[in-house]
Amino acid sequence: MRDDSGMSKTNDAGGTYVNPGGEFTRDQRYIATRITADGRDGYPVEPGRYRLVASRACPWASRMVIIRRLLGLEDVLSLGLAGPTHDKRSWTFDLDPGGRDPVLGIERLQEAYFARFPGYERGITVPAIVDVPTGQVVTNDYARMSLDLSTEWTAYHRPDAPRLYPEELREEIDEVNRVVFTDVNNGVYRCGFAGSQEAYARAYKRLFDRLDWLSARLEGQRYLVGDSITEADVRLFTTLVRFDPVYHGHFKCNRQKLTEMPVLWAYARDLFQTPGFGDTVDFEQIKEHYYVVHRDINPTGIVPIGPDLSGWLDPHGRESLGGRPFGNGAPPGPVSAGETVPVEHTPYAAI
Repeated sequence: MRDDSGMSKTNDAGGTYVNPGGEFTRDQRYIATRITADGRDGYPVEPGRYRLVASRACPWASRMVIIRRLLGLEDVLSLGLAGPTHDKRSWTFDLDPGGRDPVLGIERLQEAYFARFPGYERGITVPAIVDVPTGQVVTNDYARMSLDLSTEWTAYHRPDAPRLYPEELREEIDEVNRVVFTDVNNGVYRCGFAGSQEAYARAYKRLFDRLDWLSARLEGQRYLVGDSITEADVRLFTTLVRFDPVYHGHFKCNRQKLTEMPVLWAYARDLFQTPGFGDTVDFEQIKEHYYVVHRDINPTGIVPIGPDLSGWLDPHGRESLGGRPFGNGAPPGPVSAGETVPVEHTPYAAI
């Protein structure tokens, strides 16, 4: 699944390959440098120094976009958005005037990777955080990055920011994240890129067994861990929001649509309608990425017109379970200028 450019054909959060048994395997060797309050890796937290490069198409990058907004870090950590598609070399900044990121001045994210690691051979992935003064990538370790926004950037959180990774719940959050990543976040890919019928069947069963487990867990509680939104909810949401537009058909995850799983559908709508979640989602970019880039699965590159998105705005009734979305905090303010999703790419277009 790798070409001679060193970039995975299915690249979004790491290189991939299919093992001899037909099972999809994700390369999880990331740049492990951390940006911390004490700067122990050489990169201290500093307002304005770093740029988060993401794509609204990518579920792993979308986590960072959501968490940055929930914590109120927009004025501290700038956001560069790559387009929804990429070629064999790299994600590109084709959404920006002249095809260049206006802060980094580069056309391809690959340039920031090569600035630090000439000839970098692993996947050129989003999300990535780039050191603006040097133009060098600092990290693409998406799982660690989101936790560090919650724990290392606290001096710059908005005053009423939620606690997305509270110490007293970290053990439980970590365990939920582990099984959700294995069976759901990565599980849909294990279905979509399986190289044998047997590998696909195993991945399919694990995925829907875990979705059933999540449905049972969420039937009596509003959020995955505790009584407010945590990192665990963010990580599950970015897969659920892509389920019907992409994973159900494109990745053959077709036992049921999300809209046919009552508990998870209500849970996903609850989060979507919470400020910081749905206002970061671009359904058109999501579909374009998967159906255009994955030519090994969709050779024609045809992007489906559906599904109908209007149901995302229907009442969800989850308030009856109690809980407070932001705990003792408050919702984030309006979306920053220049970061709004085009209304025609959202359920609001149907209103």
